[in-house]
Amino acid sequence: MYVSNLGFHTNESELRKLFEPFGKVLSAKVISDRETGNSRGFGFVEMESQTEANEAMKNLNGKEVEGRSISVSVAREREERGDKKRW
Repeated sequence: MYVSNLGFHTNESELRKLFEPFGKVLSAKVISDRETGNSRGFGFVEMESQTEANEAMKNLNGKEVEGRSISVSVAREREERGDKKRW
């Protein structure tokens, strides 16, 4: 699942704890900036079953965490970026 609008102080342990009431969490990852190491405000959670994931999405989407309303949805495969040049 893709989890967005996370507070910038939310870590992977807290993200995991948020989802655990709905089933077994296989992985919880908060994405951080490569240069600063700071959270980018989103992450990914993988659960053992689709049923558990659906229950978590239903209950956590729109929930306020650290004063922010998080969004939880099905994660999509990352699209290829092509030959983007950095100047």
